[in-house]
Amino acid sequence: MRRMWLDTHCHLSAPEFAKDCEAVWFLARQRGVSEALLPAVDLNDCAAVADLAAHMPGCAPAYGIHPLFVAEAGEEGEAMTRLAEFLEKMPPIAIGEIGLDGMDKEADGARQERFFLAQLRLAKKYDLPVVLHVRRAVDAVLRGLRQVRVEGGIAHAFNGSIEQAKAFMKLGFKLGFGGALTYPGSRRIRALAAELPLEAIVLETDAPDIPPVWLAGSGEKPRNTPAELPKIGNVLADLRGVAVETIAFQTAANARSVLPGFAETGLMS
Repeated sequence: MRRMWLDTHCHLSAPEFAKDCEAVWFLARQRGVSEALLPAVDLNDCAAVADLAAHMPGCAPAYGIHPLFVAEAGEEGEAMTRLAEFLEKMPPIAIGEIGLDGMDKEADGARQERFFLAQLRLAKKYDLPVVLHVRRAVDAVLRGLRQVRVEGGIAHAFNGSIEQAKAFMKLGFKLGFGGALTYPGSRRIRALAAELPLEAIVLETDAPDIPPVWLAGSGEKPRNTPAELPKIGNVLADLRGVAVETIAFQTAANARSVLPGFAETGLMS
């Protein structure tokens, strides 16, 4: 079985890729990354993501308003109307990146929650999975998911407890791991990646963010890319003591199980 990796979280529409986006994706494909989910972060980004997914093989769109962008999103009702228009005209395979962020204590948490629940309701209406931002807000995100039940999805950049991981799994979610697990000092994340059932894990880069350890010294703010996913997968294989082929196959299969919009053609021999 040829190794075919699937990046479940890659922001190729970010300004960091404005000059060489297609070259970046071409290199990733050369290294065996067959598919990538491109989550939007705001309404303008939805259009950019749709355009990229339309002409770059293996890329699929997700539309949503990131919790750190809700302050600029305008009135909630109008924002949801515009988001629904994207869902109708250029159907994505997921809604995301949505959720809550507890890092900035000055952020409007109530507004974040309103936008999160409103987008969950859209996901439920359109029978779409969701891609969740859960930074320092895992329990609050879980409360929202219990309030508005959706078709499952992915908890991106997961860094919660085993108990919280099990709660997400019970609700039909996979847990995203990426560059953070490559750092020896990330003991909690590495322990989770090693101990959770492999069937619960998907891989991601969050490019251009969360660079793996080998990029840490490559500049003031190193740019992560989807081409790094196979090396991240190798680190996960070492942590779990299994063959890298097993990691590639199972994590891609896990992603497709919660993101059924990806074609099965990603499983190539």
